[in-house]
Amino acid sequence: MQKTKTTPHARQVCVVLAHITRHLGVSCCKSAFFHSGNRSWENMECYRILTEVERKAIGSICFLAGPITFLQNALVLCVIASSATLRKRPSYLFIGSLALADVFASCFFTISFLDFHLFHGSDGPDVYLFKLGGVTMAYTGSVASLLLTALDRYLCIHQASSYKALLTRRRALLSLLVLWSTTAFISFLPLMGWRCPTGLTPPCSRLFPYVNSAYMACWTSLILVLMVLIMVAYAMILWRAHRHESTMTKLQATSKTGHSRRRMDIRLARTFSLILLILVGCWLPALSFMLVDVSMSLNRTQQRAFAFCGTLCLVNSAVNPLLYALRCRELRIALMRLLQRLCGIGRCKAPPEELSSGLPSGDNITASSEEEMPRTRHNRHTLQPE
Repeated sequence: MQKTKTTPHARQVCVVLAHITRHLGVSCCKSAFFHSGNRSWENMECYRILTEVERKAIGSICFLAGPITFLQNALVLCVIASSATLRKRPSYLFIGSLALADVFASCFFTISFLDFHLFHGSDGPDVYLFKLGGVTMAYTGSVASLLLTALDRYLCIHQASSYKALLTRRRALLSLLVLWSTTAFISFLPLMGWRCPTGLTPPCSRLFPYVNSAYMACWTSLILVLMVLIMVAYAMILWRAHRHESTMTKLQATSKTGHSRRRMDIRLARTFSLILLILVGCWLPALSFMLVDVSMSLNRTQQRAFAFCGTLCLVNSAVNPLLYALRCRELRIALMRLLQRLCGIGRCKAPPEELSSGLPSGDNITASSEEEMPRTRHNRHTLQPE
């Protein structure tokens, strides 16, 4: 059987066709396939939809957010790894898992996104799906780690007396092993065979080449379920905290103390509201476009909008260390100790009261509110009869 070769003229015709359909708002994924040897040159111009100005804008976002995300999360990993105390606590293992996922996101997403949209990389299906699998694994691991962090806080509030027995370090490591094994398996399913059977034509996704719409529907549904579980966990924490604060207010003799405790409940609600607002605001736009892509064909304007929404997920990975890690007092103390060791004695000075006090020995509720949440747990113990 005679094999046809790709001619420069044929490729030029396809590129011209892509530019024409760009102005008409019609997808060109149904264009012809050009075969060369045992490989096929498929028209990818229908996915490279960004204008020159848009490429510069998104390139600037990636070049700025990518290194910042990598440095912040790498710093969190180094601090946790350097502290024997933090490594033993399940809460910080979950924060470390979140930081690791965001490090992967900063590398995989930035490199693959810029290579495809800015530098017009010409990877084959297997290479492209491998890169996409890395991005999928990073973001799935990030959201799943957020869920583990939320569940950790839930247990710390609802099962304060038996928290250490319920969530041991061994169980935390086992849960992380299951998380990352499942995440890696799900993320590389397209590379293992669950890809679009027709190349670039339907039922292929209009957002990602070679990706089956059924796989995208399943993955998007999984992320939405994880986000709903995160919101439910925080809602349960707030409900329990509000109920506890109401009980404590009735037991207080002075109105001043009761007012202070009510204010603590409000601060806790504000903190969790900020966490959920950032999570939903960064993820919901991209997930919405992916759900629409499953049910209908997107035009080029919608594809360009999705490209910008995709960068919001990278922004979320840049914000996560500030919300979940660097607000923890114990982690900040460990960071200052690490900096003191790196700089050398007598060359860098840290606040003496923090360095001499050592890490607190009590349980720490990971993250966002080192001022509010430990107090809530302390108040729970005060309710127990003597």
